[in-house]
Amino acid sequence: MGARVFLVRHGATVFSAEDRFAGETDVALSDEGRDQARKLGQRLANLELAAAYASPMGRTVETASLIAEPHGISVEKIDGLKEISHGAWEGHTRAEVEENFPDEYARWEADPFSIAPRNGESGLAVTARALPALLDIIGKHETSHVLVVSHKATIRLILSSLLGFDSRTYRDRLDQSLAALNVLDFNEEGHARLALFNDVSHYAPPPASLPPLPKQRLSKWWDRKAK
Repeated sequence: MGARVFLVRHGATVFSAEDRFAGETDVALSDEGRDQARKLGQRLANLELAAAYASPMGRTVETASLIAEPHGISVEKIDGLKEISHGAWEGHTRAEVEENFPDEYARWEADPFSIAPRNGESGLAVTARALPALLDIIGKHETSHVLVVSHKATIRLILSSLLGFDSRTYRDRLDQSLAALNVLDFNEEGHARLALFNDVSHYAPPPASLPPLPKQRLSKWWDRKAK
């Protein structure tokens, strides 16, 4: 048996409620986000977690700390797990970015993997740092269970790369709810299998435990199709 990774998106923040770009902006968890993380911690409390890792942002470190608390383990910060930087768009709502940076936003919507916002990062740049960071963690815990807390875009890019999806469409094809749990199993050769995806049943009891149908915050292509 290889490693099992519990790959988690951080809990809710004020910015997430307002549909604002907050890639490199250090936004704290809201009370709702803390509650989501604690409930996931309760869900995983009976497992044996060998280690906990997180992006160095406050919202991810706090999420990981609340989940790891029942296990008595500290959280190690990994720079490679940070969220994509949105550069000049940081702190703005998507509607504001579309109005103030129309040409740039249109190019990014068409190919967010190759195109970066002004002073920001492309999906390719994020994959180039995040995937090696995760594989390094796997190398340290080849037969253990580990917790990894990261961000929406970063997780989707990691999954696209590991599972062989076209990373240019990661915003159209994959979603990540707040405090969602994903489970990845790795064999001895380092190949990944997705065992659980975007699960929120720890804080949303049935029938709401099904991830909500996305109506926004994915991409214009999806939003247009969802209307």
